[in-house]
Amino acid sequence: MSSNPLLKPCKLALIQLKTSSDKTVNLTRASEKVALAAKAGADIVVLPECFNSPYGTEHFPHYAEPLPSLSHPTPADKSVSPSYHHLSALSSTHNIHLVAGSIPELDTETKKLYNTSLIFSPTGSLLGKHRKVHLFDIDIPGKITFRESEVLSAGNEPTLVDTPFGKIGVAICYDVRFPELAMIAARKGAFLLLYPGAFNMTTGPLHWELLARARAVDNQVWVGMCSPARDLEGTGYVAWGESTVVDPNGELVAKAGADEETVMADLVPKRIDEVRRGIPVGGQRRFDVYADVARAPAQE
Repeated sequence: MSSNPLLKPCKLALIQLKTSSDKTVNLTRASEKVALAAKAGADIVVLPECFNSPYGTEHFPHYAEPLPSLSHPTPADKSVSPSYHHLSALSSTHNIHLVAGSIPELDTETKKLYNTSLIFSPTGSLLGKHRKVHLFDIDIPGKITFRESEVLSAGNEPTLVDTPFGKIGVAICYDVRFPELAMIAARKGAFLLLYPGAFNMTTGPLHWELLARARAVDNQVWVGMCSPARDLEGTGYVAWGESTVVDPNGELVAKAGADEETVMADLVPKRIDEVRRGIPVGGQRRFDVYADVARAPAQE
């Protein structure tokens, strides 16, 4: 793991949005907030999980769009993939790196649905695409039962993108509970792990901040978790909010409340150096005792 993966300072913005049932309204609202974050100097802007649709298995099929990938970069027509075209234009208009939360994706060949994050460069080109690897299937008696796997399929790859600031690892919500995915990104040189996520009123107070701080301490990198705003007036899924930035020492740097809000943080190389010099776990790992998860498994 590089001792200084952050090549130069950058400003991170997490945009905590309320989501409605109107996709056009959601995209317009995101545009307004992204414009304000860019005006405030943000280099990297993050939107929440499922920011262009309500979060729920009953909604995913109706809001899903075909999305391009790095191997098949030509997008579908704007009429069937409006979010992609909107987000690409948004990043280029404001000259930012945009981690576009997540949106429901339809694979037109397999007809499978995915929970997918698109990452754009300041020119509007697609830098990366993350399909949520770990689906949110939980059952806490008397609290919440939710099974994304009823309609969604899981992605099969970790996501790491290159930027002028260094590498960024991107995953979605429930992915944060699996330290292996974060370790792969960090050991391959990520300075920042970003998680658009929609924890709820049960899991949010239990684990939202705890997991952000844990992934930061595990890997001595910056961590950002971007949530939808909390909407207690609706009848559907209620997100926790409290979008959070944590530094490489696991210390809380910035945190939103429950309502719509943009939190910003300055990420500096010096902080990673300080933490890794003081507690040099990167050079103390015992891969003679346990496996290095960042290494590809041996091919049979």
